Amino acid sequence: MVATRARSDNRYASLFKRLLALLGGVLAANGARAVDLPADQAEVLYHSYDGGGVVASGPALLVRKRLADTVSLSASYYVDAVSNASIDVVTTASPYREKRNEVTLGADYVYRDSLISLTTSSSREPDYSANRVGLDISQETFGGMTTVSMGFTAGADTVRKHNAPEFHDSANHWQYRVGVSQILSKQWIASVNVEALADAGFLGSPYRVARVFGSAVAENDPRTRSARAIRFGTVGDLGSDDAVHADYRYYWDTWGIKANTVELGYSRYFGGKRWLADSFVRYYKQQHALFYSDNAQAQTSYVSRNRQLGSFTSPSLGATLSYSLRKVPGSYDAQLIGSYQYVHFSYSDFTDIRTGSLYSYSANVLQLNLSATF
Repeated sequence: MVATRARSDNRYASLFKRLLALLGGVLAANGARAVDLPADQAEVLYHSYDGGGVVASGPALLVRKRLADTVSLSASYYVDAVSNASIDVVTTASPYREKRNEVTLGADYVYRDSLISLTTSSSREPDYSANRVGLDISQETFGGMTTVSMGFTAGADTVRKHNAPEFHDSANHWQYRVGVSQILSKQWIASVNVEALADAGFLGSPYRVARVFGSAVAENDPRTRSARAIRFGTVGDLGSDDAVHADYRYYWDTWGIKANTVELGYSRYFGGKRWLADSFVRYYKQQHALFYSDNAQAQTSYVSRNRQLGSFTSPSLGATLSYSLRKVPGSYDAQLIGSYQYVHFSYSDFTDIRTGSLYSYSANVLQLNLSATF
């Protein structure tokens, strides 16, 4: 996994929820307590990404409902309408438009101090389909002071190519994860998470080309890859309706990629706690893959000019603003949430062949969310 795709997960819009949940656990920690199911919930989301010649936008829907005191079911639908004229496309092919649809189903089960979650998802686009299934288990120990979690996700992809019905390939993905979060005091929580990833199959793009001695050749990536990642995080309550968080993540894989991510954030209530503002700054730095080359000077078994496998830095700034439309404690809570992120990508070994200069671009990510728990 190359550790940055700005428009992928909805992490930025939900960051404030994670922070509040963690702080709520700190402030409520008065001894042993049973694990709670997620609240009944309905969400409508609009997302937009614009950067590097790629424009992607669309709606997302989420519904979550408890069936009993121990079971909760969820379903979500996510749409990406993509208009692609990125540098890879405009220098080797024609711009295109396509749509990706994703459906996710989930179930949560509580047994004493354990929460078991099962999810499955399926996404479709004209030349690519992906299916995922995941299982996660979290267990509270030491009177609720420590939470241990573990899980895995398995995926199977089918890869095709426009106007080339003879091309058909596949890829399989596995992810294993384990984490520990610890309440250090009434104000601070610390966590450690470790991931192990493995991929096998067609891991490149049927459209992308590489350059060898200035000539275009077909990209050829290894058909296997394994990776590891470790993340350290802490969340602190400053005691006056505000909080801070800090994260560090290190990633490395068998393709030679190494990446570091540092993030610092600040959150604050205001307006009688009807408003919650969250902001963060993140810096990402990556070292290129062993077989990556902007213009290879020798023909090798593997060669790629995929800029996501190159060396680059990516600073970003983001903010989320949440407004409580109507709240009745113990009954329901309706919120309007808006988030914005600015990301800049600067490559040190990937050039724009149209100008001969090193390539860089900026992206804007916007999300608008209407959420209600009841």
